[in-house]
Amino acid sequence: MTTLPRQRGLTEQAADAAIDTACRLLRLPSIRHEFSEIADRAVKDQMTYRGFLAELLMAECDDRARRRSERRIKAAGFPREKSLRAFDFDANPNIDAATIHTLASCEWIKKSQPLCLIGDSGTGKSHMLIALGTEAAMKGYRVRYTLATKLVNELVEAADEKQLNKTIARYGRVDLLCIDELGYMELDRHGAELLFQVLTEREEKNSVAIASNESFGGWTKTFTDPRLCAAIVDRLTFNGTIIETGTDSYRLASTRARAEEPAKSS
Repeated sequence: MTTLPRQRGLTEQAADAAIDTACRLLRLPSIRHEFSEIADRAVKDQMTYRGFLAELLMAECDDRARRRSERRIKAAGFPREKSLRAFDFDANPNIDAATIHTLASCEWIKKSQPLCLIGDSGTGKSHMLIALGTEAAMKGYRVRYTLATKLVNELVEAADEKQLNKTIARYGRVDLLCIDELGYMELDRHGAELLFQVLTEREEKNSVAIASNESFGGWTKTFTDPRLCAAIVDRLTFNGTIIETGTDSYRLASTRARAEEPAKSS
């Protein structure tokens, strides 16, 4: 059992060393790194002992919350960083900023509702999908991002290896499953049925958010069985939010605008 020597009248150097040792033993890294700065501020601001203790503990709590958010974002498997703050709503008026910021509250995830982002390439679907997924992770939800084809391939491999139920259960447990690029490639019946099993596992229990370049009417090219296609659309739209991001690529427009700027300045 490790004990720390306790005595009155410690020098500043000895007190710092004791605090450092105690924080290591108690696993309080934020307090260990910040106590000196907070102590100096406490003296300057004439904080009470209680106020000083509150500052120390809140610093530790805030840093732990930040680290948990970072772990959840990393576990989600996003291919790149995207935020709502970085999205140019003026460049794509089809996407209503108020609606997106309402979604960022994550109430729809709390209610296990789906979200569909439908529009052409370059209209901000993936940006919104990743950004809203990131917001959910920051608010404490377990999130997983995947491409539709990657998910189907993983399910097919799991079925071949007799691990399908385990894989479906793993995808069923996360609070929000983000499926990107749904509709880019045709899926055979077996792959579509496996994807349907994942959606059924999550139905009205956990949220699914998808991004697709095809309107629902065009999904028969991805899911060639009409009845299965209708069932999948039903799973992804019931009590959900559908956002149509349009047909004009704001990404292409932004590239053109940047290219024109030097010409105008010259």
